[in-house]
Amino acid sequence: MIMSLRAPPSSTSSSWSLFPLCPSMHSAFRARLPLSVAFSTRIVRCSLLQDQVSVNAGAASKVSDRNELRLGLPSKGRMADDTLDLLKDCQLSVRKVNPRQYVADIPQLSNLEVWFQRPKDIVRKLLSGDLDLGIVGLDIVSEYGQGSEDLIIVHDSLDFGDCHLSIAIPKYGIFENINSMEELARMPQWTADKPLRVATGFTYLGSKFMREKGLKHVVFSTADGALEAAPAMGIADAILDLVSSGTTLRENNLKEIEGGIVLESQAVLVASKKSLVHRKGLLDTTHEIIERLEAHLRAVGQFTVVANMRGNSADEVAQRVLSQPSLAGLQGPTVSPVFCKRDGEVVVDYYAIVICVPKKALYKSVQQLRAIGGSGVLVSPLTYIFDEETPRWQELLGKLGL
Repeated sequence: MIMSLRAPPSSTSSSWSLFPLCPSMHSAFRARLPLSVAFSTRIVRCSLLQDQVSVNAGAASKVSDRNELRLGLPSKGRMADDTLDLLKDCQLSVRKVNPRQYVADIPQLSNLEVWFQRPKDIVRKLLSGDLDLGIVGLDIVSEYGQGSEDLIIVHDSLDFGDCHLSIAIPKYGIFENINSMEELARMPQWTADKPLRVATGFTYLGSKFMREKGLKHVVFSTADGALEAAPAMGIADAILDLVSSGTTLRENNLKEIEGGIVLESQAVLVASKKSLVHRKGLLDTTHEIIERLEAHLRAVGQFTVVANMRGNSADEVAQRVLSQPSLAGLQGPTVSPVFCKRDGEVVVDYYAIVICVPKKALYKSVQQLRAIGGSGVLVSPLTYIFDEETPRWQELLGKLGL
């Protein structure tokens, strides 16, 4: 739990109710003890449920404290770079006057502030009411949101940050012949006195997963980096970590096992339900963001193909085009006459064909167009494909009961 001794500029004295609920911690503050003493192991004894109720109660009281809307974005790393690139591709470039500042804006979205935060803090501040929207990995939402009903996944597939949260064990020793979660759970070594030791930064998801898999004797040690070294150092039996290619696991003599994937994750757009319902203008801004994201992501890897084709009528040309399976486009080809002047008269000898083709089928589609008489084929990448209405917007309205 990340806590600050400095209240935000807009906070009042009541804002401190969002901080620790343990009486021992309050007395530590009153005694002005060092932070490391105030946040001793007693913090573990604070109930997660009690903590979440406190955060959510704070969120309800803070909805009307400010007028501006706030979007939280990752502040560092690959996730931060990919997020900014996606927004730029959607014509929502983030303008940051000073690279050292943690606040910016998006000129196309009025009254919206962009706050750069650590991913885990984005989720926490969505729950506390300090942010309204955020882009983070689903793994972070699931771990730090802990099933809160106030967090709504607005867009669940932003097409970057793909990974999965998985159990990994050593390839050697007592684990050499263990290849599934069932086999791991049946190992006689794990007892109340000697539980399975798992190093991870995902203690909430990890404990929930282990219970579901029937592992009763498990203890977690929290860590943020270099988890792969923990088994070799003897400080853990297994790890629970994010995996992309699996190369790092293999290089450290670790292996994933069958049934050991806790969660498939990628970047998502998440929002505070309370903010969406109560904060003026947020629903309209969210609608525009969804529309831009959907239009761009639908267009990724798609090409517009235009060709001229000789024919007697638009219907006859359309029949030829639709005889080829790769030329149907999104909803069918567009066929329009190409007018030219001959001997002083306007005549139609050719028809223009316009279709949308995925990148993987591009060359095959061009070949098929040529085979049925197409010529002068033009190809250009698509930037946006706007639907009549994006399904995700209707899903969001349904979640909000609107």
